[in-house]
Amino acid sequence: MNYEQVFDQAIDRLHSEGRYRVFIDILRNKGMFPNARCFAGHNGPKPITVWCSNDYLAMGQHPKVIAAMEEALHDVGAGSGGTRNIGGNTHYHIDLERELADLHGKDGALLFTSGYVSNDATLSTIAKILPGCVIFSDELNHASMIAGIRNSGAEKKVFRHNDLAHLEELLAETDPALPKLIAFESVYSMDGDVAPIHAICDLAEKYNALTYIDEVHAVGMYGARGGGISERDNAASRITIIEGTLGKAFGVMGGYIAADTRIIDVIRSYAPGFIFTTSLSPVLVAGVLAAVRHLKGSSEERDAQQRHAAMLKGMFRDAGLPVMDSTTHIVPLMVGDPVRAKAISDILLAEYGVYVQPINYPTVPRGTERLRFTPGPTHDEAMMRELTQALVEIWERFDLPVARAA
Repeated sequence: MNYEQVFDQAIDRLHSEGRYRVFIDILRNKGMFPNARCFAGHNGPKPITVWCSNDYLAMGQHPKVIAAMEEALHDVGAGSGGTRNIGGNTHYHIDLERELADLHGKDGALLFTSGYVSNDATLSTIAKILPGCVIFSDELNHASMIAGIRNSGAEKKVFRHNDLAHLEELLAETDPALPKLIAFESVYSMDGDVAPIHAICDLAEKYNALTYIDEVHAVGMYGARGGGISERDNAASRITIIEGTLGKAFGVMGGYIAADTRIIDVIRSYAPGFIFTTSLSPVLVAGVLAAVRHLKGSSEERDAQQRHAAMLKGMFRDAGLPVMDSTTHIVPLMVGDPVRAKAISDILLAEYGVYVQPINYPTVPRGTERLRFTPGPTHDEAMMRELTQALVEIWERFDLPVARAA
């Protein structure tokens, strides 16, 4: 076999489909987000404005977070020393798990190295523990949830996105004696829509199913203390397992689950993705701990972010740009073609100093390629107007339709 040829053909396919991914060479400016420096395609760093970060509330730049990480670094050093069963429980980890359990009103929590790992490890393990488990999965669930379900070896039934009638149809046709788990997200990050949590829980109770909710795009962002959509909708107590990330609204890195202590102990004891992985650096955990504590008591960042997201959606609509309907902080702008989405992104960066990454297949279905904007509390009105004007000019350059308000 010609191995090099196979690898070349795999990359060539991505180029031919217009979805070869290019990662920007960037440094954020401490304390000045969304301002950053780009090193690609020119001599020296070029100032840019970041519009697609998942550090939704700029907590990765917050003075409390940076100070906590610096203090931890000088107190305990850089690394954790290995897996937790070998290196032990760094006290920062214990404190953070207590804070996260409290955030969601659960008895316990468990940290992982990323949100991807927490989904994969938990879903694959819980289904293996339950003999004959059937998993009901929303069709738009994240790749990490899909991987966990696949790795569990359990039977999977996919229900149409947020379609309660279809979910109930699948539940009703399943043997009542079999264990069941409904897996879904609270905020779907590409479209910005929200799951009907209470209605799904109603079905779970009717058919004796466990529930697993991915709140990665909602923790820190919604609820009086940042507990996510499940807190905002007063539904957390009805959810069996709440999964979240520490790398988006909390601004650092890592993932976690919050649940009954029995479930936490089972995952801790059986999940290879937890047992055999070096635990998060205490420096990172200290930063997250500061972020979680701050956002439990402060709604300032959440409120500003929501205002700015609504403002940007309004500007896009008024300019006739094809902004997709979204009830959350996600502002998706439909393009519908991978090559054009990449071209628009390249022009924004090269000519306007605006960084937004094109979202192509397999992240979204073919034909729904888009630009995904995530305005934060530090994006001001002037930045939004400049961005909107730049997009209008590019739309006209490509002779794309706009629908200006009469």
